[in-house]
Amino acid sequence: MKHNLLLVEDEALVREIVTDYFENEQWTIYEAETGVLALDLFERHSIDLVILDIMLPELDGWTVCKQIRKSSDVPIIMLTAKGEDDDKVLGYELGADDYVTKPFSPRVLVAQAKALLKRAEGRISGEEFLLQFGSLELNTKSYSVTIAGADIDLSPKEYDLLIYLVRNKGIVLSRDTILNAVWGFDYFGDIRTVDTHIKKLRAKLGNESERIVTVIRAGYRFEAEK
Repeated sequence: MKHNLLLVEDEALVREIVTDYFENEQWTIYEAETGVLALDLFERHSIDLVILDIMLPELDGWTVCKQIRKSSDVPIIMLTAKGEDDDKVLGYELGADDYVTKPFSPRVLVAQAKALLKRAEGRISGEEFLLQFGSLELNTKSYSVTIAGADIDLSPKEYDLLIYLVRNKGIVLSRDTILNAVWGFDYFGDIRTVDTHIKKLRAKLGNESERIVTVIRAGYRFEAEK
C-alpha cells in the first residue's frame, strides 16, 4: 500500500536525500520548503504522515504543527538541528508524535515513519482488539475511541498513552515508566510531557476521564470500575 508523505524542509539537499529513501519504499512525496507551502499542500492532498522541520521561512514548524493539529491527527515527526529538551517538550505539547535531531540516518527516519504509521493505523496483532469500560470503547484494529457511540478524536500519542494505561489497568504507573513506555527510552524530554498529555486526554474523555486517577507522589492509574 502506498503512503503519502509531506516533507517540510528548507534545505534542498536534505529534501533530496530523504525523498530518495522514501521513494525507494514506494512512498509518494510532497515537498515544501516553507511553512506556507506546507499548509497549502496539506490542504490539497491526502497526507498520511508529515516530517516537519522547525526552522522554516515564513511560518516556523511550531506554527505549522499547531495549524495541522486544528483539523487533523495525522502523525507528525519534528525534524530539527536543535536538541534542547525544551524544544522537544514544546513539540510534543503542540501535538508532534516523534522528534528527530539532525544529523540523522535516513534509513532510521524511514523506519521511524513506518513504525509511527503502523501504530496510527492500529495494526496490532495478537491482542484483544475491542476494549470497553462503561461508555468508553477502544477498538485497536480501527484505532478508534468512542464514548457512548460518539467518536473521540485522539492524536496518535494520546491514543498510545490511553492504550498503555488501559493495558495496565489497576496498576499505578510512574511518570518515568509512562514516558519510557509511550515515548521510548531514547526520549530525553521532561516528565511534564506525561502530565500535559494526561490533561489533554482527560479533557477529551469527558465523564470517563475519572477513570484516569492521579496517585499523589506516585503517578497515574486507570480504573476499569468506577
